[in-house]
Amino acid sequence: MPDITIFVVDDDDAMRRSIVFLAESVGWKVRAFASAEECLGCADLATGRCLVLDVRMATMSGLELQRELGARGIELPIVFITGHGDVSSAVQAMKNGALDFIEKPFRDQQLLDAITRAVRESAKTRELASKQAEYRRQIEQLTQREREVAELVARGLSNKLIARELTISDKTVQVHRAHLMEKLGVHSAAELAQILMRADPALVQRG
Repeated sequence: MPDITIFVVDDDDAMRRSIVFLAESVGWKVRAFASAEECLGCADLATGRCLVLDVRMATMSGLELQRELGARGIELPIVFITGHGDVSSAVQAMKNGALDFIEKPFRDQQLLDAITRAVRESAKTRELASKQAEYRRQIEQLTQREREVAELVARGLSNKLIARELTISDKTVQVHRAHLMEKLGVHSAAELAQILMRADPALVQRG
């Protein structure tokens, strides 16, 4: 799994080394940090596939790190570990998007299963983001007027209503519609709506 990196943040040296050894034993690459601040200084953080994060640490807590990552737009599936059984922390972590919350002491397989789920979730998220970026690139091929026509077609308006909305002729609408359909490789309003929705739902929902 050369392209999969697991990040581990725990200020307990023994626990951190144990988690690193466990993750490496099944083939994952691991980057380990002794504090949240050290983790935030990592330039490659956004490339990780999972973050195993202790809740309570000496300076910045795991929950604070989670919030800071969110503020920076870094989306990593997080598996929280704690030795305190803090229910309120678990609730807050899950509300903020954590994938799992595991109490110490835990079984090795329990943590491995949680990391595996996180890696799979990361793969899905990356695939969706890649597809969305491709749909956006397709939309960017269109001229401004073609985009306006595309959005109205996707919302189900007829050529006549589109012409009235944009104060252009029916014939001009037909020309723009033909051009944009050809550029996007679609043959119906339904296919067009799917592309716009996947690129940006607001393109179809607004108005």
